Amino acid sequence: MVRKDAPPRWDRKMQQRLARGEAAALGELYDRFASLVHSLAHRVLGDEAAADAATREVFAHVWEHPETYDPRQGPLRSWIAAVTHRVAVQRLRDREEREEPRPEQLESTVRRASVAARADFIVHSMPAPLRAALDSAYFQRRDYRQTAVDLGVTEDEARRRLRLGVTEDEARRRLRLGLQLLSTAHDTGTPPGYRGAV
Repeated sequence: MVRKDAPPRWDRKMQQRLARGEAAALGELYDRFASLVHSLAHRVLGDEAAADAATREVFAHVWEHPETYDPRQGPLRSWIAAVTHRVAVQRLRDREEREEPRPEQLESTVRRASVAARADFIVHSMPAPLRAALDSAYFQRRDYRQTAVDLGVTEDEARRRLRLGVTEDEARRRLRLGLQLLSTAHDTGTPPGYRGAV
């Protein structure tokens, strides 16, 4: 029996293709995750050019070290997000070491990195249905109807599956709840169970 949260077959196949050195696999991976990687890097670094450089570094790492992804540990998307976070935080530290920042600039940078880390923690610790709704609506820029379809409900099925709860209204509810959870990333303190950056 397959675990509910087991990574999809696509993740395992992609890792195998990357390990064989298939350049087309890297292109597919880039098409699928580049916007996620860039937006996470930009959140930490706060700079377009730095986010571009971090995105290139993340995909270079994935290409050179596909064996470091363990499908038993979770989806490929989560691994790529964790690699992105590590790369972006390291670049932020390197930049701070090169520059002698003013105290208010350093405080702002640390606050941004902290909010980004909290948001990343919140997204990765929320239930899979909430993550799926956020991914569909935020990263893939889908509307509620398209999100409902992404969550497994076609318009024809919606009436029949109303009792099961994954309808367009359910997609709205999941998205609203996910965004409410994300909004807490700006709060002070740390979420329960949070042990710092990846």
